[in-house]
Amino acid sequence: MAVNWADRITAFSRSPAEFLSVAAAEAFLAELLRELRDDRVSNSVKVQLLSPLCEYPSLLCPSILVGEETALELLSVFAQCPPKSLKFRCHLLLALTSVLLCSSCVSARSSVCQDFLGLLLQIAEDTNDLQVDTALRSLRATACDCLRELEACCPGVLSQHLELLNGLRQRETSRLHQAYTVLHASGLRNTVYLLAQKAGACAEELKALLGGNAVVAWETDIDSGIMQSKTSPLPSLLISGPMGTVVTLQAGTDCKELRSILSSLLEESYLLTPLSQAALLHGLIEVVAMVPGVSPTIFRAQLLRLLGTSELCLLHTTLLMKAAFTDSLFSAEDEAFILKRLVGLSQHPLLNTPEKLFYMDCILHFPENRPISSGDGDESPPVLLTPRLVAGLAPTVFNDSASMLARFNLLSLVYLEEGEETEGEGGQGLAYLYEHLISLLGMVKNGGSREMVVTFFRASFLFLFHFCHMERYSENLTQRLCELYLQHTWLAPHLINLGDRAQEGLRESGWAVGLLRALQRVITEAPLGQLTSQDFHWHLKILARVADEGEISQKSTLGFLSCIITSSSSSLCMGGDWRLGNVVLAVCRQLLVHPSLDILLSPLADILQHLTCHYGDTDIQDHARVYYTLLTTLSQEKLGGVLAQGGTEGGQQSKKRSLSSIMAESEELTSTLTIHQTESAIFKLVKLDNYQPQQGSDVGQENEFHTDLNPNKTEVCQSQENVLETYRAQFHKPGFATQITLHYRLIYTDTVDPQFDQLFSVRLHFDLTDCHYEELNDISVPCLFRERAPPVVRLILKPKQPYSTTLRASAIFTTQDGLSWHTVLPDIHVAFEQTFMPLPVPLVWKGEDKLKVFEGLWREIYSGKCGDRGPTDCAISLFCSQLEDVALGVLVEKNFSVYLIPNPSDQGDYRVLLFLPPQSHVLLKITSEEDAMQFSIATDNWQLLPCINSFLQNITMCSQQDVTDS
Repeated sequence: MAVNWADRITAFSRSPAEFLSVAAAEAFLAELLRELRDDRVSNSVKVQLLSPLCEYPSLLCPSILVGEETALELLSVFAQCPPKSLKFRCHLLLALTSVLLCSSCVSARSSVCQDFLGLLLQIAEDTNDLQVDTALRSLRATACDCLRELEACCPGVLSQHLELLNGLRQRETSRLHQAYTVLHASGLRNTVYLLAQKAGACAEELKALLGGNAVVAWETDIDSGIMQSKTSPLPSLLISGPMGTVVTLQAGTDCKELRSILSSLLEESYLLTPLSQAALLHGLIEVVAMVPGVSPTIFRAQLLRLLGTSELCLLHTTLLMKAAFTDSLFSAEDEAFILKRLVGLSQHPLLNTPEKLFYMDCILHFPENRPISSGDGDESPPVLLTPRLVAGLAPTVFNDSASMLARFNLLSLVYLEEGEETEGEGGQGLAYLYEHLISLLGMVKNGGSREMVVTFFRASFLFLFHFCHMERYSENLTQRLCELYLQHTWLAPHLINLGDRAQEGLRESGWAVGLLRALQRVITEAPLGQLTSQDFHWHLKILARVADEGEISQKSTLGFLSCIITSSSSSLCMGGDWRLGNVVLAVCRQLLVHPSLDILLSPLADILQHLTCHYGDTDIQDHARVYYTLLTTLSQEKLGGVLAQGGTEGGQQSKKRSLSSIMAESEELTSTLTIHQTESAIFKLVKLDNYQPQQGSDVGQENEFHTDLNPNKTEVCQSQENVLETYRAQFHKPGFATQITLHYRLIYTDTVDPQFDQLFSVRLHFDLTDCHYEELNDISVPCLFRERAPPVVRLILKPKQPYSTTLRASAIFTTQDGLSWHTVLPDIHVAFEQTFMPLPVPLVWKGEDKLKVFEGLWREIYSGKCGDRGPTDCAISLFCSQLEDVALGVLVEKNFSVYLIPNPSDQGDYRVLLFLPPQSHVLLKITSEEDAMQFSIATDNWQLLPCINSFLQNITMCSQQDVTDS
């Protein structure tokens, strides 16, 4: 039956992990490549088949070896593809690029990458499509895109081909000129950067690279020291830091070749689209910044066009250019003109809000020719930005919130240097800002929206941040905020937040304390008869925050609490509102740790005793009783220690548990009951490399691997049929040989945090990413200490199908202070070879009995009879490799020593029997021929063949490398 590839590709794209949990990645990849080689499949279907390789190459090609094999297959398909199949060939190039990059083949400098780079350059040089349909140029355009992607991800790939790219750019007259220009500029920028990083680089090396067009070979790049050893983009020099830290290439003054190339690129830059122009100029600015021998005046011819541009991206590039070269390229007149343009654009009626905000941000971070500030990144207006110039940016109530706050902040910075009594434009501007703030307050007072409320409080913080030292304004604002609160008590959280932020940002100012003191006064002086239950709630919230300040007297607060609790007109106690009672207790708790507790002791005790006896909720009574007991039995020092929030002493986490967990609205109660999430992994599981599966070496392993036979029995069956029958009879026992035991060490990661140096009750949890294994049980580790030897964790897997898999691991643990934490561990990758087990035979069986099992299984598989399995499950295959005899011996000893079957008849013939739970076998006959080593494969599970092939390729390459290194 024909496979519906459209549905399969759709299912894969919808959820790759779920799809690959049913179909193994190796098998799915093999099917894709087989269909791509099939001439009967249409090109439209083949394009669809390439989408998984383009979108999820790392899932299908997780290793360099698989990536190289897949790339070779795709190159073969490309070579056989007819030239008229343009769309399919373009997608093949994209798929090849994705596979080679994501499988790290490019960074490993494999030979297939060399072939692919040569193919791309050959396609880019082929200009036979100039006289034909423009649609045929799409292949060259795709090749340029692939080259640019290779250069971006692995800088230096094109360093030996700059002359070729320069020639292609100059000769190209079609729309592809832009692609060649951007590609050439990218290669040039990366080459200069990597050459500048190289110790002892000189002008001659730069000339050689600019004029060289070497044959595609990684060795050339390695010898030159240009190509990076890892796949990662280079940082942007214009954004990552000040230009004084840019690496420079000491090329002297003889840079004629480089100046000629830069001039040519700049002369043609106007032909490109704005985004491409910006990218080109960005790269060229960095090149000139890195080569002192090239003067920045090379950009002078482009300034007139850039200064008058309406394109946002080009204006941003102009500002980057100004930051890089300052007065060596831009005159004072140029600087004033750019600043006036930014101010005008910030208020242009035809521009949208994000663009205006961008221009205002550019003003705040304007790169001056001679800056006064240190340039540490803080917002500061340029010297040329006068109050008269920014008068048009005055905020109004008709602006949207973001624009209003941005304008308010900008004008506040401009008027910051103007004193309180200053007359003229500066003083008028400051007065206007305050009037605008009061206008916002009036809108909030008259029932403004939530957005208006948030905008007002943000504007208030901005005003205070800049002008809190001007008492006339700050005191008046405090008074107006108190009046606003009395009319709208639900604004209490906003006022508390404003006070907190002001206290954090204005540490030398006492405005926040003054605001809290004023709020305390208006609350305690308010007539109780006019207050609602909701008003009481917000008033008490404010008073709890006021009680947190040690320098504010709390007598009025105690008087207010006493009145609302004991007053006959108050129904607070009789009503028994649990939430309101908790807020009252929160105020009491803050008063218990107040520095002036000695003065407050008697009235506070009366309040707590009254709550204990008369409050209408039992829970509140119990909490008040605890407070009263603590207050009357402990000294102030001990009381503060009991109620204080958990802290650290001398950098060490305290093990004392605060009793505040029984207090009302306690933050520590919430902290104790919450499972906190770590920012990064605290520990990980590392496989024990020296572990070898041995029969009877683990606890309970006899039940897993062997049958219970009479130990006194010395005779065994002689015929192969009886041996196989006895061997297969073992599997009739439930649970026989169904588990794989893997050993790991639980070790700390590189993250060092003293809080996690001692962990207790570690509970490891594992989640499957496919359906090839049964669910895993959690594992408990009593403790994990950084200074002790890491514990060994035994992970037991029960395969349904013995494929490689990835386990998602997480853990819950308790730290020394009693808090519970959740952390996510790095994924655990279980390789295919980790599912191998020795043949599960009785302990009394000898080597000749195992040989009979091997020969019996081999004969059955070759005859198409696989015991209880169907004939379609059997499969035979052949794997060949050019290994030396010494390398073969190393390979067998390293990988198959536990699984070897004794073969006394032929010492040159290795026989290996691998058992893979729950009941699969892989048999290998390894023989040495004249020109190659042959691995004859027989298995009773044909679906394992792709995995076996990949495993054999990997170990043969490693063995050959080991012999070569030795």
